[in-house]
Amino acid sequence: MRLDRITSSGDRVNGQPCIRNLRITVRRVLEALAIYPDREEFHREFPELDDEDIRQALAYAAASLDDRIIDLNAA
Repeated sequence: MRLDRITSSGDRVNGQPCIRNLRITVRRVLEALAIYPDREEFHREFPELDDEDIRQALAYAAASLDDRIIDLNAA
């Protein structure tokens, strides 16, 4: 899996993974996707991001998760 649009630098956004050296973190992209499920609305809010940026942010997040099971019904 090629994630050439995900960048990280210690002097930018505290080393958090970002999209193409922009100050838009992968986390912010994921949060925005949850807020703006309509891609057209998302692109109006973040015109600098394209579909490949979004795809790689999702792929990075998925790869960052492990396979442990979390009980969502636990109190």
